[in-house]
Amino acid sequence: MTDAALRRLLDERAINAVLIDYCRLLDVMDLDSLSSLFTADCFVDYGPDPQLQSSGAAALAESLQRMWRWTKTSHHLSNVSITFDGDDCADVQSYVYAWHKRADGTVATILGQYIDRFLRCDDRWLIARRRMLMNGCNENFTVDINRLERNKAPDDWVAPDIDRSRRAHD
Repeated sequence: MTDAALRRLLDERAINAVLIDYCRLLDVMDLDSLSSLFTADCFVDYGPDPQLQSSGAAALAESLQRMWRWTKTSHHLSNVSITFDGDDCADVQSYVYAWHKRADGTVATILGQYIDRFLRCDDRWLIARRRMLMNGCNENFTVDINRLERNKAPDDWVAPDIDRSRRAHD
């Protein structure tokens, strides 16, 4: 393995560690440590409401105080895709499943994606830009998160009758 290939693997591992730390720190509400995963001048966009957007790590920590309304949360990431742009920048996409419990026991869940721009800063990878997109949610999740825009189906596409097909194989 070349030094460059080894460096890429170590960078990927470091970026994944930041993503994991974000979920863990949000779930325990350690917002000071969480904000240290972002550049000082980061921009974070969870939704169109200005209260869901933050400029700077300090503003992000303050904005995320809103998460105290939940008594428990559990954030899970998967499908992490990392594309490097030179040695010190990376575009990262990951899928998130987030479970939230209110004091009254109701549960709100969201399925979405984080679209991130990471920068290497003093040999650490930090999130410089984050945009969250929502793929879906249950009826109890009422926060106006940016919606994922799905491609339109081709005009000539017809949905197959899966039930009829299944009956033919029974």
